[in-house]
Amino acid sequence: MWRWVAQAESDGGEAPGVAEENEEIRRLRAENRRLREDVAILKAATTFSVGELDPRNADGRLHRRAAFT
Repeated sequence: MWRWVAQAESDGGEAPGVAEENEEIRRLRAENRRLREDVAILKAATTFSVGELDPRNADGRLHRRAAFT
């Protein structure tokens, strides 16, 4: 019988530490989501920068940087 009570408390989030653990999981998932977004932005920026610096993309046009100097 005590196992049923312990399982019911655990399922309901009433067991010691369960609420804190759930909150930490929620926080870590949110942080993970933000970090994945940051990585995606950095990858896109890197791809753009590499494309800008690639001499094969010049084809006679001035680069934006060169136009302002």
